Amino acid sequence: MFNHQSAKLIRYFLFILCFVLLTGCADQANPASNVKDEKKEKEEKMSEEIPKAPTDLEAMIAQSPGKLVEQHIDPELETVGAIDYFKYSKFIDETFAPIANKELQDYFEKHKDLTSDQIYDYLVYQLGSGQYQSYYKELIAYEHGYVMPDLPDGEDEIELAKKQKTNVVILMDASGSMKASVTGGVKMDLAKETIKQFTDQLEGDINVSLLAYGHKGTGKDSDKEKSCKAIETLYPLGSYDEGQFNKAMNSFQASGWTPLAGAMERANELLSAYSSDEYKNIVYIVSDGIETCDGSPIEAAKKLHESNIQAKVNIIGFDVDDEGQKQLKQAAEAGGGDYATVRDQSEFEDVILKKWQPSIFQLISQQGVMLHEFVEQKQRLLDIHSPLYNASEREANRIISASYFLEDQKLISDEAGAAVREKAKEMRDLRNEHFKAVRDQKDEEAKQAHDEIEAKVQEWKDKWYKELDKN
Repeated sequence: MFNHQSAKLIRYFLFILCFVLLTGCADQANPASNVKDEKKEKEEKMSEEIPKAPTDLEAMIAQSPGKLVEQHIDPELETVGAIDYFKYSKFIDETFAPIANKELQDYFEKHKDLTSDQIYDYLVYQLGSGQYQSYYKELIAYEHGYVMPDLPDGEDEIELAKKQKTNVVILMDASGSMKASVTGGVKMDLAKETIKQFTDQLEGDINVSLLAYGHKGTGKDSDKEKSCKAIETLYPLGSYDEGQFNKAMNSFQASGWTPLAGAMERANELLSAYSSDEYKNIVYIVSDGIETCDGSPIEAAKKLHESNIQAKVNIIGFDVDDEGQKQLKQAAEAGGGDYATVRDQSEFEDVILKKWQPSIFQLISQQGVMLHEFVEQKQRLLDIHSPLYNASEREANRIISASYFLEDQKLISDEAGAAVREKAKEMRDLRNEHFKAVRDQKDEEAKQAHDEIEAKVQEWKDKWYKELDKN
């Protein structure tokens, strides 16, 4: 038998065992307690993960859309102009505000005693626009598009210009990416159609040639060598025959890689017999991207321009990304020509049919910047700047409205609300002043180019009129 001390130890052990078992059972019987704890941990974690709202320009421009904005506001609605503002306002009042207010109320009921900076951080996290970066890139990349016309300088050069014959060599990018669609149709189809219109309007004494490049093989690595060697003269340099030219244009489709430099080298070979003393040599290139066959387009363009043929290399970048635009623009500059970026059928036709159509110097009717070009330049700049301004204003207004709502619900103090509104206005003004400064800079560059072109054209006309008076 156990003695009295042993019995006491056994009873103590059993008591501890029962307590442990009962505690475990209580936890299992009350899962709500565990859920509550998990929810609390989740809320605390969420509070910790709210990022600091950006306060410098670069970070604000790059910021992502607020969570509520991303879920509920269409990006196009966020940036609509004054004409469609009622659509935005109606949506905010009737649809978005009730959703946002509920989210804000739930959060701030659980997160009291936040500083004004923490409140602002959360409101940007939920209500920030996030629509700045794409429009800002467009604004920075904006070019007025004005082109200085060719103006022969002096009586001897004018006489030479009258005697010169003109050669036009067209290089068509037929790489696989030209199969992509833009506004108006497929890039390859639009390019062909517009080039045909362009050649139909050439003067009768102009020689024309058509080369396609990258029109064989595919974009696969296994086809790279084949595709990069695919540079073909489809219409030999000579007088223009509409039927034969159209047949040549229809003989290829977009297919493989992009041997841009190789195509320019072939054009150099084609024009090598045509000295600049007797011929005006112009190369027109249509491309939608960078060199992908390991050549150097900039060097090739430079050789074309600096050789005895002194060819002028004009390049149209068709729906090209930033990297492509940079390379193509440098190549055009090295080739002594012009570069233009186009995004759709309308812009492509404007450049090909209105700006770059060659002629033997329209001596009397020569004009600088046309009125419609001036108006279009202003409108394009406005169309890029307005969405930036609209998005910036609407982000600030959502945050300001939210601060008033939280004050009315007694979820934040009046002092905190005032501080949040002050910060929202400060950030809005910082964005808007910068966007306006860039816009004004671009507008001033356009004005300077406009005035320079107009002045030089008028000076040239005055000089020509004097030459006429002598005769």
